[in-house]
Amino acid sequence: MDCREFRERHVGFVDDTLPAVEMYDMYEHVRRCARCSRHDAAVRRGLLIVRNLPRIEPSPDFMARLNSRLEELRVARGGLSDAPAYPLGSGSFAALAAGLALLGYLALETMNRFRGPAELRLAPVVATAPEEPTSLMMDPGFVAAFSTGMPMWPAVLMADQAPQHLAVELHEAALR
Repeated sequence: MDCREFRERHVGFVDDTLPAVEMYDMYEHVRRCARCSRHDAAVRRGLLIVRNLPRIEPSPDFMARLNSRLEELRVARGGLSDAPAYPLGSGSFAALAAGLALLGYLALETMNRFRGPAELRLAPVVATAPEEPTSLMMDPGFVAAFSTGMPMWPAVLMADQAPQHLAVELHEAALR
């Protein structure tokens, strides 16, 4: 486990809500990593302080005073309690609409990306025989396609079509 994983799962570690295997990994990481051990101690101390603070009890007339103050504010605004607190101007509305359109576009693109590629269908292919039987050995394109690492290879392939004396010369050259 690395420090990034530890910090991501730390809330579950402190609350003891992680599975036993992950809790063991977290304990081991705290034992080995000084930095994460300090972080864990600081968080646990902060929680201990907050949990031990005395409970705040409002005064008995708190709700009555709060409601009267809210009523004063409503009257001071002219009694327009149904008016929106932040009215949108035309510029704000346009920016909000553009943001929502962008968000929708990004959501559609993300869905298309995870959906996978569209099915690819090719036109059917019909195989036909060549019109006149020709030997591939005679085709210069076939001979030129061979590797130049073995200069004798094209000649050996064409040996059965060459005159007999060329085959004998090639054989003698190979023996030398």
